[in-house]
Amino acid sequence: MKLYHYALSGHAHRAALFLSLSGLPHELIDVDLAAGQHRRPEFLALNAFGEVPVLEDSGIIIADSLAILLYVARRIGPSHWLPGEPAVEAEIQRWLAVAAGKVAYGLCAARLITVFGAHFDPREVMQRAHATLAVMEHTLERWQWLARTVQPSIADVALYSYTASAPEGNVDLAPYPHVRRWLSCIEQLPGFVPFQQTSTGLRAAVEE
Repeated sequence: MKLYHYALSGHAHRAALFLSLSGLPHELIDVDLAAGQHRRPEFLALNAFGEVPVLEDSGIIIADSLAILLYVARRIGPSHWLPGEPAVEAEIQRWLAVAAGKVAYGLCAARLITVFGAHFDPREVMQRAHATLAVMEHTLERWQWLARTVQPSIADVALYSYTASAPEGNVDLAPYPHVRRWLSCIEQLPGFVPFQQTSTGLRAAVEE
């Protein structure tokens, strides 16, 4: 399998992280977004939206980070990453929806402002980020993993990258001890690979 990847993309990291956690053989192929490589015809043939990540597996093309998580989980076969019980799978899908919506327009958007200079309303973005973290904190007070499972699932992988990098977007994780414990649990999993950090936001203040 080949994963077309950009190191500073949380979407790309969640796909790379899960491939590493899965133990499936794969190759990371860096896409130079600054040079516009994602807009070239050869890349657009893989993903017409011109976005990373993209997974290529023996001629099968999967172009979306959450779709990649689902595909890789199915490739592994029945496991704790995507259990077959309908109620558990529904709970996992709920958190994937959170990753695609509330996280994308909250934690992710906050980081896009500081790291890439994106034009979002900071107050709106921060409010959404903290509202999502509050729900995560409440869930993780009672459960070790987000989907209320005894082992990690792809729901945890889907939300890890942008939660871990929240301080880069000036989102303080100090008020969320259970979220910080959950991040540490993910970071201790065999095969874990960290998300590349930048010196922006609260992280820059700490480094100073």
